[in-house]
Amino acid sequence: MFDKLTERLGRAVQTLRGRGRVTEENVAETLREVRMALLEADVALPVVRSFIDRVKTEALGAEVASSLTPGQAFIGILHRELVALLGASQSGFGFNVQPPQVVLLAGLQGAGKTTTAAKLARWLRETHRRRVLLVSTDVRRPAAILQLQRLAESVGGDFFPSAAGEQPTGIAGAALEAARRGVYDTLIIDTAGRLHVDAELMEEVRAIDRATNPHQRLFVVDAMAGQDALNAARAFGNALDLTGIILTKADGDARGGAALSVRYVTGQPIMFLGVGEKVEALEPFDPQRMASRILGMGDVVSLVEEVQRKVDAGAAERLARKVAQGKGFTLIDLRSQLEQVRKLGGLAAVMDKLPTELAGRAAMKGDQADRELKRQIAIIDSMTPLERRQSGVIDGSRRRRIAAGAGVQVQDVNRLLKQFMDMQRLMKGMKGGKLGRLMAGLKGGLPPGMPPAR
Repeated sequence: MFDKLTERLGRAVQTLRGRGRVTEENVAETLREVRMALLEADVALPVVRSFIDRVKTEALGAEVASSLTPGQAFIGILHRELVALLGASQSGFGFNVQPPQVVLLAGLQGAGKTTTAAKLARWLRETHRRRVLLVSTDVRRPAAILQLQRLAESVGGDFFPSAAGEQPTGIAGAALEAARRGVYDTLIIDTAGRLHVDAELMEEVRAIDRATNPHQRLFVVDAMAGQDALNAARAFGNALDLTGIILTKADGDARGGAALSVRYVTGQPIMFLGVGEKVEALEPFDPQRMASRILGMGDVVSLVEEVQRKVDAGAAERLARKVAQGKGFTLIDLRSQLEQVRKLGGLAAVMDKLPTELAGRAAMKGDQADRELKRQIAIIDSMTPLERRQSGVIDGSRRRRIAAGAGVQVQDVNRLLKQFMDMQRLMKGMKGGKLGRLMAGLKGGLPPGMPPAR
């Protein structure tokens, strides 16, 4: 989402690199670039002015430590101010309430409220072991009610039925009573939306709010909405006592301005980011980590947490044991490793959390790498069990058959097999005590015996 902003801010900070000290002149030059970067990212003008004024005041009054360059010092200031802008003191999703905790989702049509309701239910169930009941009050769109019912089933949540012709406040009140009787921990209410803000929409959502007295009133906004998001944020902020924001479609080509602007306009924290269409594609928002990603520092902590959640530790341990004992590394093992990367969201998602300098050294861009990843899995899937166990039997005719089955060229099969054989040789070098020497070599730079990259 913030790729362009990251790129522009990186260029802005470059103007300070190599300077001996921070002066009013070079700060002004850098801030012009920062201002342009924010405006191009579709950040609202009042937000840009406030942000630039704070950064300028702090930069000109800053004492630069002898160990820091002006560029490093300015990055630190930008990071602190971005964290403040994104919500440094946010309270997060609190649970210290009498159940059932009522969560009201509000926003315009098309923002992704219904899908977000299911994603949030899944997050609550899997992360906090909450019993969740979902209900839709969008009586004008029966398809939205059916969609939420099916999504609720897919995430293991329960669904309170509603139908066209019923009163939204009546549905919400009945769902709350059902949640109390059923001893549910959380009730998620998906409200109706419009393509634009109108008085009828605001009155309906206020009536539901009065009928249920929610603990969380979350404004769901499309990250790609741009400046339109500000008008919607003000309208819903005036109608409801909002407690937080959920930013959807953050994995798209949005310029990121909505995230910075909506948080500023509402004064409420961004609690979650929707980072894909699947029900598991919801992640808690952390201002510190997001500011680091915007400034090209990456978010390695989130990457490690995601690996711990999604990677099969047992499979990794079995492979490590197999390698240490000198047993053959097969195409079955390779496919397992490729599948683990895919569980993390693909190489694009992994590279997005790496510092810009490290991600920039990759041989191919994330989306290109993801296509290659899928192609390699398809090639292995086109092989017979014997071929996966004993790659040596794959001759020319078998390669042609595999390529046809995977819908790729024979050259693609050849390239995969060459990479696999290189990995096999490396794995053989890890047998027994050589594994320790290899790790020692890695600490010093390159693995023993491996030529430097050209």
